[in-house]
Amino acid sequence: MSRPRNRRALLAIVVAGVIAIAVWRWVDRPVADAGYRFAPVTTADVTQTVSANGTLNPVVLVNVGTQVSGTVVKLDADFNDRVKAGQILLELDPALLAAQVAQDEANLASAQASQELAKANEARAATLWQQDSIAKQEVDTTVQLRKAAQAQVAQVIAQLAKDRTNLSYSVIRSPVAGVVVNRAVDLGQTVAASFQTPTLFQIAQDLRKMQIDSSFAEADIGSIKVGQAVQFSVDAFPNRSFAASVKQVRLNATTQQNVVTYDVVVAVDNPDLILMPGMTAYVNVIVAQHAHVLAVPNAALRFRPAEVDAASAKTKAPQGSAAGIDGIIYARQGNKLRPVPVKVGISDGHVTEITAASLTAMDEVALGAAESASAESTQSSMRMRLF
Repeated sequence: MSRPRNRRALLAIVVAGVIAIAVWRWVDRPVADAGYRFAPVTTADVTQTVSANGTLNPVVLVNVGTQVSGTVVKLDADFNDRVKAGQILLELDPALLAAQVAQDEANLASAQASQELAKANEARAATLWQQDSIAKQEVDTTVQLRKAAQAQVAQVIAQLAKDRTNLSYSVIRSPVAGVVVNRAVDLGQTVAASFQTPTLFQIAQDLRKMQIDSSFAEADIGSIKVGQAVQFSVDAFPNRSFAASVKQVRLNATTQQNVVTYDVVVAVDNPDLILMPGMTAYVNVIVAQHAHVLAVPNAALRFRPAEVDAASAKTKAPQGSAAGIDGIIYARQGNKLRPVPVKVGISDGHVTEITAASLTAMDEVALGAAESASAESTQSSMRMRLF
């Protein structure tokens, strides 16, 4: 006898629950009387931007190389070291270069000795010619030998200066003051400068001033001007937005797979030194800003109800509104939709400025059919029936 009573009690509870849910949905239902989702027309600040990715780089990045070949015997600088102009970075083995200098010095001593002998012979020949003991031709020969010896001395001096300079190049010094951002050699490594200058170090002159090298599509480049404000973010600080400005719009175009882009250089202040070279920057160039304007969600501009009669919409539109009208949105009017011709301004990707329309901030506009609500209701009723 207890089991039938329990079943009746359970059935009563289920029925009461279904009735309660139905009442709640009727009382607290959304504005789906017309089967649509709505959003209010708002007064907002709208900022239009164009976006691209770029890379953070130092404004001045100096590649330090070598003009002579040799083996690295001493390293005096490493990654992230701050260096001064003229500071020693590394030293190459100077043995071969020093030997060449010693050979030049010996050649110079020999050339100077030959020059002294040639001068003495010239003076002796001049005396003998005055005594009419030799011919004039012999005197001219001693003059020529003296000049050749003098030229030989000058040539050896020049070679000595060159080899001494090369010897000094075995000590690599920093050309600027800055921070070492890259070291491309290790102790004991041999560098060869026969065909091109190898890069040993990269030095950023001042990391407090950086720049973003970015590429913008040709469709956006016309709205970018020097001095415009820029907002950008990096993956290292995803919750932080950084301010910058457009420094340069370069004229050289890059074409890849029929896509034309232009380089835009963005100037960045980095006083805290938290931005690092090589970081990927997500750049938004602010091309327009309008404050306290009427705005609607972008979905309202895309929405077109299937049951709206085109002829009816045309008759409801004000006369002469076709000229200069960018589209039609549908505002709520009781349980019906009222087509409203609008002229739009700028957009931030979420909302769009409305510059001309018979709308106020008190109106509501349709965004789409209330499919999610009806689907949720159907699923709920199915779950209740299965229970």
